[in-house]
Amino acid sequence: MSSLPDPIQEGLKRGWKVRGAEFGALPPEITVDVAIIGSGAGGGITAEMLSRAGLSVLIIEEGPLRSSSHFKQRESEAYPQLYQESAGRKTADKAITILQGRCVGGSTTVNWTSSFRTPPSTLAFWQQHFELKDFGVEQMAPWFAQAEARLNVSDWLTEPNANNSVLERGAAKLGIKTPHIRRNVKGCWNLGSCGMGCPTNAKQSMLVTTVPAALDAGAQLFVQTRVQRLQHDGKTVQALHCVPVDLSSAAQSGGCVVKARHVVLAGGAINSPALLLRSQVPDPHSLLGRRTFLHPTVATSALFAERIEGWAGAPQSIYTDHYLETQAIDGPVGFKLEAPPLYPTILATTMAGYGRPMLEQLSQYPHTQVLLALLRDGFHPEAPGGRVQLRGDGSPVLDYPLTATVMDGVRRAHLAMAEIQFAAGARSVQALHEDSGQYKSWAEAKAGIAALDYRPLSTRVVSAHVMGGCNLAGREGLGVCRPDGQHWQLSNLSVHDGSLFPTSIGANPQLSIYGLVTRLSHGLANRLGAKAVNLAG
Repeated sequence: MSSLPDPIQEGLKRGWKVRGAEFGALPPEITVDVAIIGSGAGGGITAEMLSRAGLSVLIIEEGPLRSSSHFKQRESEAYPQLYQESAGRKTADKAITILQGRCVGGSTTVNWTSSFRTPPSTLAFWQQHFELKDFGVEQMAPWFAQAEARLNVSDWLTEPNANNSVLERGAAKLGIKTPHIRRNVKGCWNLGSCGMGCPTNAKQSMLVTTVPAALDAGAQLFVQTRVQRLQHDGKTVQALHCVPVDLSSAAQSGGCVVKARHVVLAGGAINSPALLLRSQVPDPHSLLGRRTFLHPTVATSALFAERIEGWAGAPQSIYTDHYLETQAIDGPVGFKLEAPPLYPTILATTMAGYGRPMLEQLSQYPHTQVLLALLRDGFHPEAPGGRVQLRGDGSPVLDYPLTATVMDGVRRAHLAMAEIQFAAGARSVQALHEDSGQYKSWAEAKAGIAALDYRPLSTRVVSAHVMGGCNLAGREGLGVCRPDGQHWQLSNLSVHDGSLFPTSIGANPQLSIYGLVTRLSHGLANRLGAKAVNLAG
């Protein structure tokens, strides 16, 4: 057991009201002012602001409550306990692997801390196409500033690790700008294991910030509890029907009925629209679950003579938007370049090939460097995202077609990353595509990648940025929710998570969720007659 302070264990000793799993059975029925479904980026901020506003708040989380004492920097323990479907969630055709958190704190507990405000071009697109007139840069700035202050988003002054330095070095030789990434950390040890939970509590996730603040203000927390459906009459939500679940999300005996003046849905894209689909909420324009975006993410790996050791140090600290800014936002799919941390299991399951060639690649693990490209989906008409559907047992699945327009973006991204890696001195580069070779020069890579067949399932595609499915819009026929987050048809239901985004962001979305939800929670507290509360002073 670590000797470091553990704010979760300390809070439990102070008498936090936590139920579910090892913390005790759920009550048969409970009534509160506000029930919040989910404890991630949206749920955490909403819980802190509404609790401090004087409202009685219940947070309902399907995943377990874990803390720094449990985080051992081991993938074998982290993925089954902290991620949806043990980090193996996939789209309907299995072509895209999706990483989402499923624990108290949600994805903020396991993300890589990269913090970007919503790009001005994305906000302008929303204003033009979704009638979100007051979502401009100036209108959003105060809400981002509050979130940044509360969660310690600041410049990362430590030198980038070798994995990120390749992006900086290679891009510089090509005349491409590579700014540094801001991070939400305080006293970071630079360990590099952010994806497995922070063992030092340096990451300012919801687990150590807003959720503890809400519990200290009197909020209640149910863990390992799934909201199975919303009971409603087509105009208001009347009750939430909950079941306890085990660590695999299998339902257990027992249950709880929650009644609330207002319900905030913050389960994240995929789970939020899925609950509304299971509950058969009104959807007169057939928009629910559609326009779900992933930032389809592809990669190239490179071998260097020197050791890279991409598992060590801040996972992401360098980026470039060159390939977003050099073409129209609704033109050919643009992409943001970053470097991912190289954890053994994630790397091995994402590499191309199998058998002896894969063994030889993995034997070079310390010398391996990887770049990734986040494709900006949702802007081009032929990159419309996917659709959340329900399986026979009511669990969600995302049908996401990789269109020819998206795959054209994948090819261009592979080319761009290979060129940068060779410019940085790579001995060889491989596109993470089943038919890619180990190219020994930029000229060889350019010809080889141009000749590859880019079909679904031919290339490795992953995502850790699920957005959309309950989008905001200024007019009912354009979106599921109003600009203030309230559902267009159910008056006491709001959505406060990344499912609100009308398109993808074009940047890591955590700060976009923080800023937007800070604004929405401020307005919701006002509508519920509570005192005004700022997230930060």
